[in-house]
Amino acid sequence: MVNRRQLLSRSAAGLGAVAAVGLTGCASPSIDDYAQEKPVLDLRSYFNGKVDAWGVFTDRNGQVVKRFTVEMTCTWQGDQGVLDEDFVYSDGTRDKRIWRLTHLGDGRYEGRADDVVGSATGQTRGNTFRWGYTLALPVNGMVLNVSMDDWMYLMNDRVMLNKARMSKWGVHLGDVTLSFTRRS
Repeated sequence: MVNRRQLLSRSAAGLGAVAAVGLTGCASPSIDDYAQEKPVLDLRSYFNGKVDAWGVFTDRNGQVVKRFTVEMTCTWQGDQGVLDEDFVYSDGTRDKRIWRLTHLGDGRYEGRADDVVGSATGQTRGNTFRWGYTLALPVNGMVLNVSMDDWMYLMNDRVMLNKARMSKWGVHLGDVTLSFTRRS
């Protein structure tokens, strides 16, 4: 027969195991996890010239809310880059964003755009680029400042996949998923 102390001990062990699994599930990947991945991503080489992208915005339940395409003209002069993006959404609306990037060395980048609050910071490791910033997003006649956790993965010299998680006050709002293709 199990006594009270054994029962409490087993319960505590079970709760500890559940907590450990829960904490592990909340851990996010680190950019350093991708240091050995190939092909190695150099943003200055990839985002140089014409790049096309196709994407979707999904809400927190995975429902596609908007589809869009992007035509990009990208140029670099030394460590200074400009990514000129023209968006066309599935509802016919259009938007433009111009990123001004600075390569800081060791795969680190800083960027600014008119709809970005402050500056964006990011870093490459292996085939991956992680980029964090606050986006001033117009929604129903008002502007929400949302946090973007943006990950890009170079697949080959022409194709890169991108997934960005959007949140406000730590609450997951949705995701942006993109496929970039460099023109030959």
